[in-house]
Amino acid sequence: MTTRYAREVAVVAFAQSDHLRRTDELSEVEMVMPVLHQVLAATGLKTGEIGFTCSGSSDYLAGRAFSFTMTLDGVGAWPPISESHVEMDGAWALYEAWVKIQTGEADTALVYAYGKSSPGSVRDVLTRQLDPYYLAPLWPDSVALAALQAQALIDAGETDEPALAAIGARSRAAAADNPHAQLRGAVPQGGYQVAPLRTGDCPPIGDGAAAVILAAGDTARRLCERPAWITGIDHRIEAHGLGLRDLTDSPSTRTAAERAGLFDAPVDTAELHAPFSSQEVVLRKALGLGGDVTVNPSGGALAANPVMAAGLIRIGEAAARIHRGESDRAVAHATSGPCLQQNLVAVLEGDRA
Repeated sequence: MTTRYAREVAVVAFAQSDHLRRTDELSEVEMVMPVLHQVLAATGLKTGEIGFTCSGSSDYLAGRAFSFTMTLDGVGAWPPISESHVEMDGAWALYEAWVKIQTGEADTALVYAYGKSSPGSVRDVLTRQLDPYYLAPLWPDSVALAALQAQALIDAGETDEPALAAIGARSRAAAADNPHAQLRGAVPQGGYQVAPLRTGDCPPIGDGAAAVILAAGDTARRLCERPAWITGIDHRIEAHGLGLRDLTDSPSTRTAAERAGLFDAPVDTAELHAPFSSQEVVLRKALGLGGDVTVNPSGGALAANPVMAAGLIRIGEAAARIHRGESDRAVAHATSGPCLQQNLVAVLEGDRA
């Protein structure tokens, strides 16, 4: 294991909730608390021993301003803690926590993310990400925009509908061994949501939460038998206007991967945040993943897609495979925005025997 940064930082614990279509009986605090308790118990740390806490969520999903302050009740904010929040997927909260540890201001960090999509129409909510002058007033939802991307890939000869269906089927078959996944095993492909995307090409709508603990150097070695070292991490963004982008490619993902050192050595596992089957086609090409790489052994976002937590889960799932000795070098990817607009890539490695 080699690192290009000032400090060695690793994921030492990961926990997630069961991802469900509805959790009407639970508040965000009640959904997050068991996950936080589980991830802390995995390391033996108490809340007061955590150097930095960072969360990722969306006020638009919760329907109230500064909704993330409520979940601090689940963390325990007394005695006072060093805390921050990003209005993004939890993968970006992890990036902030990683930077905090790199600066030496903390040796450990708790990162958590959550989202409840069930109370409203997440397809409508996500239109608020779009350009407010030209696109948002037209209300194109997330599935319609992903369908434009899928059709562009088909027109370019890079995939077809049977190949997309196979991606969905493979992902949900892999999720059969994932007790937290919302969809597992054989799932009908169904009719068109927006052509050429069928129900099986789209992510389930549901609620869920996840958390990881980061630690530096010898602290990581003390807390975890086989830490998942973050040997590279970077994130990049595409142009906001969809008309300015080639939807069949993701140069921001490729650049982030280069900066994270992905291409320095082979990987055996890839956890890709591809909410739509067509987006896996784009990401595989951008990351140069061959058939020898196990992609989304957890089932990925096609098996469970809690908005604002799904990207953090990709990092957590990749790290968990390293913890268990099932992977030596893995890449984890998270995305935000329409048609893979923003992309984060992390490379994780375990110590060699």
